[in-house]
Amino acid sequence: MTDEKIALVTGANKGIGFAVARRLGERGIVVIVGAREETRGKQAADALAADGIAATTLRLDVRDPACVAEAAAEIERRYGRLDILVNNAGTAGSFTGPPSAASAADLREVYETNVFGVVTVTGAMLPLLRRSKAGRIVNLSSHTASLALTSDPGSPLAGVNMIAYQSSKTALNALTLAYAKELRGTSVKVNAALPGVVATDINHHRGRRTPAEGAAVVVRLALLEESGPSGVCLADEGPIPW
Repeated sequence: MTDEKIALVTGANKGIGFAVARRLGERGIVVIVGAREETRGKQAADALAADGIAATTLRLDVRDPACVAEAAAEIERRYGRLDILVNNAGTAGSFTGPPSAASAADLREVYETNVFGVVTVTGAMLPLLRRSKAGRIVNLSSHTASLALTSDPGSPLAGVNMIAYQSSKTALNALTLAYAKELRGTSVKVNAALPGVVATDINHHRGRRTPAEGAAVVVRLALLEESGPSGVCLADEGPIPW
């Protein structure tokens, strides 16, 4: 069993996930690039390795429980534990209409990755995280998930109304709190990170921030000291109301 920290980042072959993997790897952490497509995952891991980062890849489709179980078994075989899980994989889905026009299928398309995928991956990886001296789970959320912010008429987010994406991230916030409550008193901390409006595929690269900028708060939570919080929703500017 290696003494180095082991981190798994889902959806790490591009965007914020790749930037998180790079930042963690630059700190001497062994990074597992989780990717739905094995070829793209290998390309990302090879790019990191070319820069001196200890990176490897695993095929990981968060929507496929069998694939996730296989990935967990492989991590156990290779390392015997997991120290950091970053649930980064996410989607905005294809629906862009008003809430009244959305169907259950439109929401299910997004929830399969953003909510159910997180449940599947976390459940599979938690036994490995419990073996860590300082297990950390970081879920990628959004300012638009905050009911307090989006219901405030004076908030810049008051006019945002993406029913599938926003509600999935609000559900993710609830999951974060639920896991944090269960794991209170253990070595595992669970928090939500808000990277801001980052230019990625999910918004057709119209975001104001770079993936590296968005990754900063994720890495901060992934490397929390023992005295750090659990069950918070954190952005660069500080804690955000659920």
